[in-house]
Amino acid sequence: MVLLTEDSPVTKLVKKGDAEALAKNKGVETVGDLLELVPRRYVLPNELTDLSRLRVGDNVLIVAEVAQATTRPMRSRRGKMLNVVLADGAGNQLAVTFFNAYGHVGKLQAGARGFFIGQIGSYGRSLQLTHPDYELIGANDSDGQVESYLTHWVPVYSTTGKLNEFRMRRVMHQALDQVERLREPVPEEIRESRGLLGRREALELVHRPPLSQSARPGLHRLKYDEAFVLQTILAQRRKDAEAIMGTPRRSRPGGLLAAFDARLPFELTKGQREVGTLLEEELARERPMHRLLQGEVGSGKTIVALRAMLAAIDSGGQAALLAPTEVLAAQHHRSITGMLGELAMGGMLGGSEFGTKVGLLTGSQSTSARRAALLDAASGEAGIVVGTHALIQRHVQFADLALVVVDEQHRFGVEQRDALREKGARPPHVLVMTATPIPRTVAMTVFGDMETATLRELPKGRSPITTHRVDATKPGWVDRTWQRVAEEVAKGHQAYVVCPRIGDPDPGSVLSSDTSDEDADEWEPEDPDGGEGGPAKEELTGVYTMWHQLTRNPTLAGTRIGVLHGRLDPETKEDTMRAFGAGQIDILVATTVIEVGVDVPNASVMVVVDAERFGISQLHQLRGRVGRGSAPGLCLLMTKDPGERAGQRLDTVAGTTDGFELARADLFFRREGDVLGARQSGRVNSVRHLRLSRREDEQIIAEAREDAFALVDTDPDLRQHPELAAAVATRLDEEQAVWLERG
Repeated sequence: MVLLTEDSPVTKLVKKGDAEALAKNKGVETVGDLLELVPRRYVLPNELTDLSRLRVGDNVLIVAEVAQATTRPMRSRRGKMLNVVLADGAGNQLAVTFFNAYGHVGKLQAGARGFFIGQIGSYGRSLQLTHPDYELIGANDSDGQVESYLTHWVPVYSTTGKLNEFRMRRVMHQALDQVERLREPVPEEIRESRGLLGRREALELVHRPPLSQSARPGLHRLKYDEAFVLQTILAQRRKDAEAIMGTPRRSRPGGLLAAFDARLPFELTKGQREVGTLLEEELARERPMHRLLQGEVGSGKTIVALRAMLAAIDSGGQAALLAPTEVLAAQHHRSITGMLGELAMGGMLGGSEFGTKVGLLTGSQSTSARRAALLDAASGEAGIVVGTHALIQRHVQFADLALVVVDEQHRFGVEQRDALREKGARPPHVLVMTATPIPRTVAMTVFGDMETATLRELPKGRSPITTHRVDATKPGWVDRTWQRVAEEVAKGHQAYVVCPRIGDPDPGSVLSSDTSDEDADEWEPEDPDGGEGGPAKEELTGVYTMWHQLTRNPTLAGTRIGVLHGRLDPETKEDTMRAFGAGQIDILVATTVIEVGVDVPNASVMVVVDAERFGISQLHQLRGRVGRGSAPGLCLLMTKDPGERAGQRLDTVAGTTDGFELARADLFFRREGDVLGARQSGRVNSVRHLRLSRREDEQIIAEAREDAFALVDTDPDLRQHPELAAAVATRLDEEQAVWLERG
């Protein structure tokens, strides 16, 4: 027997074609990778499968007993056909057909019990398996594989290529038997204190658990390993960040921040004051701040970030605010200048003696506006520069960049954020804001290297929001939806109608069924793992299609209806938002460009069209645009045949306005994605065993985090823990390593 290591290529165990399929579909390249592929479930060998639950198209592994086996001559060619009837002991049967009986007749006899795998088909009105692979329990076998059915649980793997269930199990057993030594990334003292199995014992229990034992302790160990290695990486990154020296940024008494606080027309919430004090303290330190600010929709994160920017300006530096869309960048610029008033008129007639300038830099500005914004940033005249991806271009320079604020963190890739941070002469302080709350598991993994501050309290005066699901296949419900919109407009309020696509301005165009466009990243499609539900892309309702419908709807006669989306030129977008904010537009038909940061207190109702095509967090963020004033908010989720999973998402949103509860639910419906890098989803995830939506896994992550941070505190380079260092190195691919170095 050839001995292997975890680093041996998987081609030592399988053929080249199988190895290619494993690499492509499972991310498996080494024997160690293979052993990390855990079974989807386990089957009792002495428990027959309920055959009544089978459906056409199912790929199955079933335990059944041969009730009958008969042969007959083939009609069109030589040879015999074998017809087998399988039974489950409860009166249910399944037909099995072999068009070549040779090799099967002597085995598949009445009373034989075994495992059968294949895809369920049909013949006439009956279900059948055609030429399935099978293994009989108790049959003679040379390597003892079949005999193990009598003593062990049967693992059921997610297969790929030509590696069926039987071959996958054999390969796993072969790997366990031929790997002489397995790495132990978790130190012995931690294993003992946490009651963890040794790694070999854990893998044995996962891949061939005896009938007398559960595989759970083995799976728990693999989850802990994954969490521990990930938290070690994050702990090292935190340790490295602590060694970097920046420039302390202390606000001065009687400066711009004090002047701003004095002119605030409302009182900050307790949470805003506490987080504001925390940020001021961290800005005053030599070690650059690297903090995540999360909070409920409408909790006032922007004003907290603005106060931090003003503190940075008081220290003689500048602040940059990076926004994901031009509409949001313009909205931030408009709201910041509005809140600052004369404080945003530095160097201008009528401006305050403490004033500064607020610049705006986007990709579609006119040449003159862009040149002026670049000059203000480079000269330091603009204390605050708000922008989109245009901010990170090489020719954009700052006189003294002190603070970088990133709004809507998940919209930006790692390299984009790093490019902006590198514009400071010394590493600037960084504040990242998430649009909606994030679960604790995500805070400990995706943002595990950052300190987190949370705003839970909503400012006074916010009104409650009621959400209902509307069946768009029922004309009466649709009519009532637009009646409610008309009623709100009649009261003097305003409405949003959100669509997932822009579409074509010409309703007669063949493209009016709503073409794909550059706003595609403004909406969130059906969960890719769901594979069901909702209209196809070409059937999605677009902004212009909806605008034409509403302008011809007699219920809305006399209402002023506007359009907003990312394809409009900047001036038109700005004019439209100003008009809506001033009450000159009653109904704004828009894409999700209004998702974040748009603040019109008079808007009281929102209709989301094709709501099944949006995710939970996005819907929660969208409806946060209403109910921002004294009038109660109403959100109507219009949907046609959403499918089970999408329907559950909509019901979840309608059932609560608690953003923290919805964040956990959103994680349940989504893929974990790659929590280390910029990748948001994919076939191969960096979290293989952990499920961030499970509370039991949250505890595992918390324990691993505590242990990893304590270990790195005493051994930052892992020189005393070489096997952990090897596991960390294996975990980090080139792209992730670059991210960690530059993050």
